[in-house]
Amino acid sequence: MLIFRQLFDQQSSTYTYLLADSVTGEAVLIDPVFEQVRRETALIEELGLRLLYTIDTHVHADHVTGAWMLKRHTGSQIAISAASGAEGADRYLSHGDRCEFGARHLQVRATPGHTNGCISLVLDDETLAFTGDCLLIRGTGRTDFQHGDARAMFRAVHQQIFTLPNTCLLYPAHDYRGLTVTSVGEERHFNPRLGGELCEDDFSVHMTNLRLPHPKQIDVAVPANLKCGLATRDPTQMAEPEWAPLTYTFAGIWEINPQWLEENLRAVQIVDVREPDEFDGALGRIPAARLISLGDLADRAAELTKERPIVTVCRAGGRSAQATVILRQAGFEAVANLAGGMLRWRAEGRVVENASG
Repeated sequence: MLIFRQLFDQQSSTYTYLLADSVTGEAVLIDPVFEQVRRETALIEELGLRLLYTIDTHVHADHVTGAWMLKRHTGSQIAISAASGAEGADRYLSHGDRCEFGARHLQVRATPGHTNGCISLVLDDETLAFTGDCLLIRGTGRTDFQHGDARAMFRAVHQQIFTLPNTCLLYPAHDYRGLTVTSVGEERHFNPRLGGELCEDDFSVHMTNLRLPHPKQIDVAVPANLKCGLATRDPTQMAEPEWAPLTYTFAGIWEINPQWLEENLRAVQIVDVREPDEFDGALGRIPAARLISLGDLADRAAELTKERPIVTVCRAGGRSAQATVILRQAGFEAVANLAGGMLRWRAEGRVVENASG
């Protein structure tokens, strides 16, 4: 079975796509964003996948790719078009190549026009295709910089994308209106730039007169992406917290290992966010834990010190996860959640006070 996830970066309106073979766990990631590498890494780990490749559909001008950072963290290989001009990739893709993951593969189709190194990726059974910045939902990528060519784009769309089955779902690299997916049949009929009976000349004139401003990040993004995202900024952005061995979840929460916590109770502030009757109830409490119920935490955060890390705890780990968000909003950086809460703590036989159950 195919594992498929569509992920979104709000800052650049970029879609990133994760595809994996559920039997082998082998995966590929299309168009990763640098700032979202931690999120993507957490998802891959939670799903038990092994990332084989990151594939950029082109040299992006509006964000920096996460390809290099993902290679650094997961050992994945970097793939990009041979026509892109990018340095530092492990694999340079040409029209007709296949990127395999488990029993599945993506076929590479050259779709230049937005840039001269744009590619689209078609799933082996032609049910899904990833069109990068070539064909968007009821639109197309721009063609006025990075060796763009409106006529080349028109031909690429008609020859490489519109030749797919009408039912083939199309996933673009961007959408600025919250739209997520379209189909070949829809775009053939309804795309206002090149659908229906519009010809190449119509499209060329339309694209010439768009008069769009250059992307805000172009001066940073293009040079960085020509190096596959290498050393775009301080790599410590992805550094793990040093005060304890923590795990970052796809939900965006840092979690702490119960064993480490039990061995280091006095090195941290333990904030129990349950209600008073729970704090004194059957599950007991962790020694040295301080009761500040979740509803009171925002108002009482100033009672805590920023000199020592904070571990939040509740019955099952849900309220305490929200507590880490509240504390970070209050300016506390060294914060982690005890996943599974007191239920897990008791199930593992760890030390408690005041337990009656």
